[in-house]
Amino acid sequence: MRSHYAELTIETTRNFEIINVTDRLRKVTTQSGIREGMATVQALHTTVALTVNEDEERLRHDIENWFLSIAPREAKWLHNDIHLRDCPPNEPENAHAHIIQMLLGHAQTIMVHEGAPVLGTWQSLLMVELDGPRTRRLAVQLLGV
Repeated sequence: MRSHYAELTIETTRNFEIINVTDRLRKVTTQSGIREGMATVQALHTTVALTVNEDEERLRHDIENWFLSIAPREAKWLHNDIHLRDCPPNEPENAHAHIIQMLLGHAQTIMVHEGAPVLGTWQSLLMVELDGPRTRRLAVQLLGV
């Protein structure tokens, strides 16, 4: 069994943004030389999520609207009481982002077969920025033969 590790750096441009990272995963998988195994992708941030879903513009808007309706930015979150916390001076009020990330999750594991990630016809690996814009990092670990 072999292992391969890589990190992806992604610049986000919006506060809530869904970015298709499937092609980046395919590139890392090809570079790894692993033909059969598993790829785990993990966000290295508490306000970034990963999910597998369809990458369609109107669906991306629906997803954003739904998550912000159940965890709105403007709600009275205790985490946003910056003056009551020991934190850096420019700490954002981002409790909603932490909560949404907990619902979506921070990692995805995808099978690798014949040197490529196994995804269905309409499936894509999507990174969900919940507190941007920022520079984000994803860790990729492949295990296999």
